[in-house]
Amino acid sequence: MERNKVLAEVQDIFRDVLDEEEIVLTDATSADDIEEWDSLSHIQLIVAIEKHFKIKFTSKEILSWKNVGELVDSTMSKLA
Repeated sequence: MERNKVLAEVQDIFRDVLDEEEIVLTDATSADDIEEWDSLSHIQLIVAIEKHFKIKFTSKEILSWKNVGELVDSTMSKLA
């Protein structure tokens, strides 16, 4: 799957979980950029992404992400 397609699908998941249709994700987007993205919604986002792509992240991976780009990179590596 192409990286931009993964990013688009992750963006759709963010919009659905956070109930905010205006969200536009870039590689540099972080929780600081999206008001609705707090610690609880972070868990909901991870679970939704794992279900959508049928993958599992380790705690170490999740804790290492600094932005959406790193989340997408981890997702891509699981899909490869």
